[in-house]
Amino acid sequence: MNISSPGIAAVLSLILPGLGQIYNGHFWRAIFWLIITPGFWIGSGGFLGWICHLIASYTAYQKAKEKQLLELDGNVPD
Repeated sequence: MNISSPGIAAVLSLILPGLGQIYNGHFWRAIFWLIITPGFWIGSGGFLGWICHLIASYTAYQKAKEKQLLELDGNVPD
Protein backbone atom coordinates (compact mmCIF):
# COMPACT_ATOMS: atom_id res chain seq x y z
CA MET A 1 0.00 0.00 0.00
CA ASN A 2 1.35 3.42 -0.95
CA ILE A 3 0.26 5.89 1.74
CA SER A 4 0.51 9.60 0.94
CA SER A 5 2.91 11.67 3.00
CA PRO A 6 1.78 15.20 3.90
CA GLY A 7 5.39 16.23 4.50
CA ILE A 8 6.49 15.16 1.04
CA ALA A 9 3.53 16.97 -0.54
CA ALA A 10 4.40 20.18 1.33
CA VAL A 11 8.09 20.05 0.42
CA LEU A 12 7.31 19.34 -3.24
CA SER A 13 5.05 22.39 -3.34
CA LEU A 14 7.77 24.49 -1.73
CA ILE A 15 10.13 23.39 -4.49
CA LEU A 16 7.59 24.11 -7.23
CA PRO A 17 4.02 25.26 -6.49
CA GLY A 18 1.65 22.61 -7.80
CA LEU A 19 4.11 19.72 -7.53
CA GLY A 20 2.65 18.63 -4.18
CA GLN A 21 -0.83 18.71 -5.70
CA ILE A 22 0.38 16.46 -8.54
CA TYR A 23 1.80 14.10 -5.90
CA ASN A 24 -1.66 14.04 -4.32
CA GLY A 25 -3.33 13.35 -7.66
CA HIS A 26 -5.08 16.73 -7.92
CA PHE A 27 -4.03 17.77 -11.41
CA TRP A 28 -6.44 20.71 -11.89
CA ARG A 29 -5.43 22.14 -8.53
CA ALA A 30 -1.77 21.75 -9.59
CA ILE A 31 -2.37 23.63 -12.84
CA PHE A 32 -4.05 26.41 -10.86
CA TRP A 33 -1.02 26.83 -8.58
CA LEU A 34 1.44 26.51 -11.46
CA ILE A 35 -0.27 29.42 -13.23
CA ILE A 36 -1.31 31.64 -10.30
CA THR A 37 1.90 31.60 -8.26
CA PRO A 38 4.24 32.94 -10.98
CA GLY A 39 1.62 35.57 -11.77
CA PHE A 40 1.69 36.80 -8.19
CA TRP A 41 5.51 36.67 -8.10
CA ILE A 42 5.74 38.84 -11.19
CA GLY A 43 2.72 41.05 -10.55
CA SER A 44 3.66 42.02 -7.01
CA GLY A 45 7.43 42.19 -7.34
CA GLY A 46 7.77 39.07 -5.21
CA PHE A 47 5.76 40.00 -2.12
CA LEU A 48 2.53 38.14 -2.91
CA GLY A 49 4.49 35.36 -4.56
CA TRP A 50 5.78 34.19 -1.18
CA ILE A 51 2.30 34.19 0.28
CA CYS A 52 0.90 32.27 -2.69
CA HIS A 53 3.84 29.84 -2.53
CA LEU A 54 3.19 29.09 1.15
CA ILE A 55 -0.55 28.68 0.59
CA ALA A 56 0.13 26.17 -2.20
CA SER A 57 2.40 24.21 0.14
CA TYR A 58 -0.13 24.32 2.98
CA THR A 59 -3.01 23.14 0.79
CA ALA A 60 -0.86 20.29 -0.58
CA TYR A 61 -0.10 19.27 3.02
CA GLN A 62 -3.77 19.42 4.05
CA LYS A 63 -5.00 17.43 1.04
CA ALA A 64 -2.28 14.78 1.55
CA LYS A 65 -3.27 14.52 5.21
CA GLU A 66 -6.93 14.01 4.24
CA LYS A 67 -5.92 11.41 1.65
CA GLN A 68 -3.65 9.67 4.17
CA LEU A 69 -6.49 9.38 6.70
CA LEU A 70 -8.80 7.92 4.05
CA GLU A 71 -6.12 5.44 2.96
CA LEU A 72 -5.50 4.33 6.55
CA ASP A 73 -9.25 3.80 7.02
CA GLY A 74 -9.32 1.68 3.86
CA ASN A 75 -11.41 4.18 1.87
CA VAL A 76 -9.08 5.03 -0.99
CA PRO A 77 -10.30 8.25 -2.70
CA ASP A 78 -10.76 8.44 -6.47
